Amino acid sequence: MAREGEGGRGRDRDREERDSEFVDRLVHINRVAKVVKGGRRFGFAALVVVGDQKGRVGFGHGKAREVPEAIRKATEAAKRSLIRVPLREGRTLHHDVHGRHGAGRVVLRAAPAGTGIIAGGPMRAVFETLGMHDVVAKSQGSSNPYNMIRATFDALVREDSPRAVAARRSLKVSALQSRRQGVDAEAVDA
Repeated sequence: MAREGEGGRGRDRDREERDSEFVDRLVHINRVAKVVKGGRRFGFAALVVVGDQKGRVGFGHGKAREVPEAIRKATEAAKRSLIRVPLREGRTLHHDVHGRHGAGRVVLRAAPAGTGIIAGGPMRAVFETLGMHDVVAKSQGSSNPYNMIRATFDALVREDSPRAVAARRSLKVSALQSRRQGVDAEAVDA
């Protein structure tokens, strides 16, 4: 009997260790009211971003009657929707990219080392949980946090690594990188 109990605790501990690798950020809480016969019944909607600060990030939305329960549901949903984003040198994007969702549009630009995260509100939470250190981002259009997060994820999904581009073009990565150095040298000369 004691063996069965130990096994259950061990599994929970493993799950907690796996969950502890993730950093979660609460982006937005919305209080909604439903009018019923006895008055108003309040509920809460939470938007949470989760990431491992090593290139994986996800977002989730949860609704409940209490704030902690809404945050828990949103965090679980975010962990189920993780995506992997290729990062250059583990700190910035490989190339500039645009994303959109509804009326929300975002522009993400690669930045040199030491720039930091130049982004507003919900986008900053995504980049911090992703583990990105240098990026310049601009939100155009809707300032609704849900649209901004979804537009940011749309842009991050479009991000390609040199390895993926080389595979698509049947080239070697070194051939692509040498072309990039040639373009950078021409830009400095001009």
